[in-house]
Amino acid sequence: MRLLHRSAGRLSRHRRRPFAGLLVLVLGLLLTGGLYAAFSPAQAGETSTDASQVEEGRRLFITGCAFCHGQNGEGVLTQRGNQYGPALTDVGAASVDFQVGTGRMPLVQPGQQAVRKPAIYDDGEIAALAAYVASLGAGPSIPTAEDIDLPADADEAAAVSRGGQIFLSNCTACHNFDGAGGAMPRGGFAPTLRGVSGKHIYEALLTGPQAMPSFSNGNLPPEAKQDVIAYLRATDETPSYGGFGLGSLGPVSEGLAAWVLGIGGLVAFCVWIAAHTTRTSRSKPGAGDGTTHDTTHDTGATA
Repeated sequence: MRLLHRSAGRLSRHRRRPFAGLLVLVLGLLLTGGLYAAFSPAQAGETSTDASQVEEGRRLFITGCAFCHGQNGEGVLTQRGNQYGPALTDVGAASVDFQVGTGRMPLVQPGQQAVRKPAIYDDGEIAALAAYVASLGAGPSIPTAEDIDLPADADEAAAVSRGGQIFLSNCTACHNFDGAGGAMPRGGFAPTLRGVSGKHIYEALLTGPQAMPSFSNGNLPPEAKQDVIAYLRATDETPSYGGFGLGSLGPVSEGLAAWVLGIGGLVAFCVWIAAHTTRTSRSKPGAGDGTTHDTTHDTGATA
């Protein structure tokens, strides 16, 4: 007991020294920093990687995008006040991944509508561009595989059924019930959804490119987006049992085929019949006797 009292007394005397509190604080900071570095080294590496990726994205942006969207993504206005290239300060990484990944951007020149074509940038460059634009402001991020694909224990048939109901209620007016696309006002068109990856469909729902409305996770949950993707994948894999599908465009293409092939064929047949029926021709009067010779031609006999 006497030894314990002596040790406690010594500690008490050391605590009363002026630098004891500062020493304890420094030791605590060193211990905290050491534990953080030991247990989370990956996060520190990711921060450095993100910074270099953003810098790479800015370099690519200045080269290929700044002419239309501005040096800092602020957008560019024409002399008449029209929008030459929209601002990208709050579009997010998902919008860049969709537009650049589907080849719609960069445009050679602004036009009526950007169309899907092979991407100019590779996956690493697209990720760098998306990281840079995401650093300019808030916006939806690129969906992961867990966001896109159905869970392993999900009922795929039920998901396809739910996705079909969502698609028929919100998307068929433009994209057709089969996702084949369709015409839009003022020269635009809704593109076909055949062969589009699940990630790009999810990003299109999130960001609403061009004339398409956006479906944020607030009004269309991620689970519902998964169902829509499952439905579109099912339509891709389902063969057409009705023979020649005429592009799956429904009454428009079927009516056009009926008029051109059906009624057009009937008119051509009627013309052919009229050209081969019995007809009468009169010869010119005789040169000396002034008589007229009537000759009747029949398809079967001569009168």
